Formats: sequence, structure tokens, C-alpha cells
Amino acid sequence: MVNYLHDTYRVSERRACRVARIPVSTFRYESRQEPRTALRMRIREIAQIRVRYGYRKIRVLLNREGWKECAMATARSGCC
Repeated sequence: MVNYLHDTYRVSERRACRVARIPVSTFRYESRQEPRTALRMRIREIAQIRVRYGYRKIRVLLNREGWKECAMATARSGCC
């Protein structure tokens, strides 16, 4: 929305943020964390195949496959 206002009406980024009621810091924010898309896709794949498995069982399966950084990802994924 801010980009639309900025490009269409040729106003500054700060003014477009003010009109949209979005803080400039929020608009400019870029995550420093890598997305780990391969892990997320694998979590979703397991959750679709094994519908009755909870996040704890999915975590055990991922650990067996060699995924060691999956501690919080399974709980946060929302698939379980």
C-alpha cells in the first residue's frame, strides 16, 4: 500500500507511511533470519501424510532424518 501511494501520488515514503498509518521502521524492516523453507516444506509434508501426528512426533521424525534445528519450527508451524 505504501509503495502504491509512493509511486502513484509521487509523495515521499514517510508521508505515504503516515497516510497508511504504518510506522516507517515497520515498512523498512527486513528479516535477518534465513527462511528455512526446506524445513517448513518437510514439516507440512509430514503433517499432511500423518494427519494425527502432533508437533512432538513430527519433531522426532525430523530428528531421525537429520534435521537438528527443528525444535521450535515444528511448534510454530501451525500445521499440527
